[in-house]
Amino acid sequence: MNKFAVFSGFLGAGKTTAMMTLTAYYTGRHGRAAMISNDLGHGVTLADDRQAKLAGCRCAQITDECICFVRDELAARLTAFYADGCDLVLSDIPGFGVGALEHVYHGLTADYPGRFSLAPFTVLTEPRSVDILRRSLPDDMAPILRAQLMEADLIVLNKCDLLPDAEQQTQLSWLREHFPQAQVLGLSARTGEGLEALSLALKNGAASLRHPEIDYENAALIRAMDSLSEYYLQGHLTVCCNDFDGTAFLTALAERLRDGFAAGGFPTVPHFKLLAWTPEGDYGKTDLLGVDRPVELTHRFARPCTQLALILNASAACPAAPLKALVREAVSAVSAKYQLEFMLFKEECFNLGE
Repeated sequence: MNKFAVFSGFLGAGKTTAMMTLTAYYTGRHGRAAMISNDLGHGVTLADDRQAKLAGCRCAQITDECICFVRDELAARLTAFYADGCDLVLSDIPGFGVGALEHVYHGLTADYPGRFSLAPFTVLTEPRSVDILRRSLPDDMAPILRAQLMEADLIVLNKCDLLPDAEQQTQLSWLREHFPQAQVLGLSARTGEGLEALSLALKNGAASLRHPEIDYENAALIRAMDSLSEYYLQGHLTVCCNDFDGTAFLTALAERLRDGFAAGGFPTVPHFKLLAWTPEGDYGKTDLLGVDRPVELTHRFARPCTQLALILNASAACPAAPLKALVREAVSAVSAKYQLEFMLFKEECFNLGE
C-alpha cells in the first residue's frame, strides 16, 4: 500500500537534504517517491520546493498553514502523487513539529479511515542537538528537542559523516537508551550512508499511533516556541557590469547575516536558507545554522551569473522587527558590494507566538 511519512525534527537537522536524497535513492531502487515542502508563509515560494525542483525531484509545496491543520489539502496532494505512481511520499512540517504526531497522523486516521498507510513517524536530529540533551547543556531550545524525540517512532541521527565512529555509536546508543519507544538509525544524507536502512524502515514499517505523554503546556516549551520568528523573502538580482560569482555572493550574504545577529545580541539563529538560481536553471544554496557556526555551502553555481532569482527562508530566535531589519541591511550591503541591482518581490516576517 502507498506510504506517507512525516519528517519532523529541529531546524538544521537536514530534513530537506534527507528528503531530497531519499526521494532520489528510493525512486532508483524501490519504487517512486515524492516530497512535500511545508511552511507558513502566505503565498510564498519555498526555498526547499524550488531547490527540489532544480535537483529534479518529484515534489510539491503546501504554504499558508501547517499540514497539521489543512488535512484536506494534504490528502489531495497525497492522492495526486499516488495516482502518478508514487508509493512513498515524504513531508516536512514548519516550525518544530511538536504535536504533529497527533494533528497529522491521528488526524488523517480520523478523517480518512483506512485510506492512507502511515509509515513510522520520523524525527531527524543531528550531533549538536543530541549533545545539548546528552550533556545537559544550557539551551533554550532543549525542551523542543526532547519533545520531538518523544513523539518519534523512528529517530534518524543525520550528519553521521561529521562524527568519528566511536562518537557516532555513543550518540546512537544514547538515543536508544533514552527514547526506547523508537527505532534509531544513523544517516548521512550527504554521503548516502544509511539510505537503504531508512528506505526499508519506511517501506516496511508502520506508525505506532501512540499518544506520548508530553506536557504541551510546559512553560519552557511554550517560551521556546514563542521566541521564534519566521521570515520569507523573494527577489531578483541583476548584475550591472559583466557577470559575477553567485556562490561567493550567497556565502557573503550568509556571513553578513551571521555577523549581524551576533552583533545584535541574538546568539541563536536556528536556520537560514539562501537559494538563488539563474534563468538557465543553474543554482546555488547556502545555509546558516547559528552565529557560532561556519556557513554551509549546500550547492555551488557551475558558472558565472548575470541575473538571479533569490529566495531567503528563515526561522530565527529573534523578534520579528529586528529580524526584518537585519535581513534588509544584509541584502542591501552585500548587493552593493557586488554591484547588483536588487528588486524585492515579496517579504513576510512574523513571530510564531503572535
